[in-house]
Amino acid sequence: MKKTLGKDIDNAYKRYKEGELPRRDFVRYLGMTGAIIGLAGGPFSYLAKEAMAAQSIRFDGWGGVVSEAFQKFAFKPFSKATGIEVIEGEFGDADAYLTRVKASYPPGGEYNLAHLSGVFDYARYVGLGFDSVLDESKIPNLKNVMPAMMEPYRAITKGKLSAVPYDFGQTGIAYNTKQISKNEAEKLGAALLWQKDLKGKLGSWTDWRTNIWYAALKTGQDPNNIKYMDQMWDALREQRELMKKYWGSGAELMSLLANEEIYATVAWSGRVAALQAQGHPIGFLAPYGTFSWQECIFVLKGTDMDIAHKLLNYMLAPEAAIAVAIGQKYPSSLDPTKISMPKEVQELPGFDPTGKMKGYLFADPNYWNSKQVEWAEKWDRIRAGG
Repeated sequence: MKKTLGKDIDNAYKRYKEGELPRRDFVRYLGMTGAIIGLAGGPFSYLAKEAMAAQSIRFDGWGGVVSEAFQKFAFKPFSKATGIEVIEGEFGDADAYLTRVKASYPPGGEYNLAHLSGVFDYARYVGLGFDSVLDESKIPNLKNVMPAMMEPYRAITKGKLSAVPYDFGQTGIAYNTKQISKNEAEKLGAALLWQKDLKGKLGSWTDWRTNIWYAALKTGQDPNNIKYMDQMWDALREQRELMKKYWGSGAELMSLLANEEIYATVAWSGRVAALQAQGHPIGFLAPYGTFSWQECIFVLKGTDMDIAHKLLNYMLAPEAAIAVAIGQKYPSSLDPTKISMPKEVQELPGFDPTGKMKGYLFADPNYWNSKQVEWAEKWDRIRAGG
């Protein structure tokens, strides 16, 4: 029995060192195992002491240039300053990540912080009971965050916060300026994504919300109150026949545009800014009703809150937040009327100098979350050619 449990301990230790098993779960496992086989001292004692002494927290984000910015300007400096390791994970799809969180044991137990997009994700996680309660007195830099970005979260969690807003952007339309003029793009608006003469050179994200949002715009409807569903679904079927590729990650989006495999696609504003900085001939169109969003750093239930507070406060410090904003090409959540923003941030797509977030159209979380099961399933069938 001891031999078998020894192998189990080795496997658990390997998972812990690779960041797959949280420290608290590893310590709990060692405690139960030690009680079973009566271990005292020896290698068991060493492993337990190492696990308890080590401090770490897991952060899951969007990968690519976004994760690179977080790592370089926030996580590495934080670890150097505190000795706390930030274990990084990546995802390209918010729904797929939520599936992983649900499947973890206990639910959410393997995960700590996540870079979630949209207030609807916040509402989803709260509805599933994955939320925590932040002690705002331990995050003094929170005072510099735009109130307009915090209010939607407070409304969902009765004045409390389970996340801090960190950045914002828009899912507009990227287009190759060598193939499509600015005047043509602005004239067409959302209809650019349905241009028949661009057949085989159009792209879109796999995300159901984004595609339904733009199909609503194409058919002249309010994305937060779609009345004519048949028109919207027909538009998506029509567009499906024109598509070159439905991309699944920001890295794939940038590759398709940079290599000119596609000429137009829905695209995240920050990724377009990154391509422009690299010298690629890519324009960014934000038609009326553009899908705007804000991203938060959500703290899942069961996380070591002392470490979470320290990391969040560090990330909201102006020097870190501004550096990350410039690195990932998305404006910071810090209020520009309180914190002076450099030119590099002011020139980012979607930057709001007022800090009021007026004129940004965000997804209504109650509306979109209530439609998820039905619409996501139907979208998957259409994307597959059905």
